[in-house]
Amino acid sequence: MSEFSLRQYSRRSRNNGVGLIEVMIAVLVMAVGLLGIAALQATALRNSQSSLERSQAVINTYSILDAMRANRDVARIGGYDLQMTCTPPNQGNLAANDLHKWITDLQSTMGDGACGQITCGSLSCKITVQWDDTRGTGGVEKEALVTETRI
Repeated sequence: MSEFSLRQYSRRSRNNGVGLIEVMIAVLVMAVGLLGIAALQATALRNSQSSLERSQAVINTYSILDAMRANRDVARIGGYDLQMTCTPPNQGNLAANDLHKWITDLQSTMGDGACGQITCGSLSCKITVQWDDTRGTGGVEKEALVTETRI
């Protein structure tokens, strides 16, 4: 073997290892990037669930408000007043039926831990909806939506 071919051979053997290191670094960078994308996806799903539950709380709040506006005289004298409860009240008159349906709907759309409260004055009512939002907030057990409006 000539001196020239020995130099060529030794140069090639040094270059072979450099390509492997470059590939390993590229795989490492890609793995870190994919883990970041997975974390972003998990956060987006968690926030989406929390947003869905908040939207359901608003929809259910408007539902009971519409029922109260349809029975305005009873609502203004406190017929729809309800302490914070997770148990649907007994049915009976129109207001009791509306409250029973409201709490039942809350729990069917937001889980069994959903609770509601209504406090009415002569012109306005305050409606509070509470639910378990541990999946969405990452540890906070109860989330609440408070709405005060005229009836």
